[in-house]
Amino acid sequence: MVEKFFKLKDHGTTVRTEILAGLTTFFAMVYILMVNSGMFADPFGDGTNVLGVSYGAIYIATAISAVIGTLLIGLLANLPLAQASGMGLNAFFVYTVCVGFGLTYANALVLVLIDGIVFIILTATGLRKKIFTAIPQAVRIAIPAGIGLFIAFLGLQNAKIVIPSTSTGVTLGSFNLLTEGNWAVIMPMLVTVAAVLAIAIMSKKNVRGAVLWGILGGAVLYYLLGLTVPGFYAENPFTMSNPLDAFKAFGTEAFGKVFTEGFDFSAYAADHGTANLVLIIVTTSLAFCMVDMFDTIGTLYGACARGNMLTKDGEVPNMNRAMLADAIATTTGAVCGTSTVTTYVESSAGVAEGGRTGLSAVVTAILFFVAMFLSPVAQLIPGCATAAALVYVGVLMMACVKDIDWHSIDVAVPAFLTMAMMPFSYNISYGIAFGLISYVVIKLCTGKVKEIKVGTWVITVLFLAMLFLTH
Repeated sequence: MVEKFFKLKDHGTTVRTEILAGLTTFFAMVYILMVNSGMFADPFGDGTNVLGVSYGAIYIATAISAVIGTLLIGLLANLPLAQASGMGLNAFFVYTVCVGFGLTYANALVLVLIDGIVFIILTATGLRKKIFTAIPQAVRIAIPAGIGLFIAFLGLQNAKIVIPSTSTGVTLGSFNLLTEGNWAVIMPMLVTVAAVLAIAIMSKKNVRGAVLWGILGGAVLYYLLGLTVPGFYAENPFTMSNPLDAFKAFGTEAFGKVFTEGFDFSAYAADHGTANLVLIIVTTSLAFCMVDMFDTIGTLYGACARGNMLTKDGEVPNMNRAMLADAIATTTGAVCGTSTVTTYVESSAGVAEGGRTGLSAVVTAILFFVAMFLSPVAQLIPGCATAAALVYVGVLMMACVKDIDWHSIDVAVPAFLTMAMMPFSYNISYGIAFGLISYVVIKLCTGKVKEIKVGTWVITVLFLAMLFLTH
């Protein structure tokens, strides 16, 4: 039955190979359970729960959405890929929409829900391609790199390697061993640096699940070095909670909040005005949708190309079904209480291991289901260890810069502004906005207005409205 459903022989694979590929993908991306939970529950790594949702609640929400998204892409599209809350999109949710704009956690979930519903409609009607082509290549290609810089910046801040400065904005944290009591501050920073380097070395040696092993190794190192810090274990006790507590937190703090509290924007409207609220909803939902779309399409093409799975026309097999799975998963994620769900680039690890069908995706989904009951263990992972994953994922997302034509100013400037403004302004949508605006202005002033598509004009005008009327 498995052979008939997944057509293993037609794809030149076996059950054993698909299982190994599913295991490989899981270990390559399971870090998202810990990183996403930490980002929502403790955005600044200082114990401050800004969003009002706990680690356990987001852990379960992330796991459930990963299970559903990965099952869908495996069963609907028969592709060996996996889905979970996207890195970069979760940062956009937490740091831009909630912390930056001031929307509540539940309000932000509404925008994710809109993203999912719009994505479903766009995929079903074929309008997805028109929006995709409306974004200039110069901006489109730079978005992952900008998100990568932003994520790495967040990781360095969470590790306290980069700290606030009254004179320069930010500066390097102190590594001075001669300062009394400074070792307690330095130790976690060294753990982050060691974990990043360990992940890089293991990746270079093609170790499967290098990010996960780096996080776990960093956690072990953190607790070992804790022996050298007075009072460390009193502040960091080894306490194991009941796994069911995370499910209880999920039910009360996350699940369904998008419906019970999300549509109440009265507090924001009272502080900023109704017109401001409408623009924020439109532009932010658009930003969620664009980033999700480009991230998913790029990952689908990249992973399938790596496994020589593209069709004769160079298309991703079952592309529309894969995109539909992504859209449904995002909608489900919003209901569960987490940020946009997208296809993971780490799926390429499973493809490299020989995965060619949706069976490997089903295996990955089963493992995410099992991981739901291990949240107490995951909560022992310190922030300095998960920060290393943020920095390393930032490195991976910079690969696209090689495809930018830096010698062509009308390409280089929009691309650079897209990348630079994301970390500098602490906002992903501002990066996209500056990239689009600069592209339109340069084309307009150099006599190439005909190269600007109608869709590009519409999106640019929306971003201009957001900048001039809401910020």
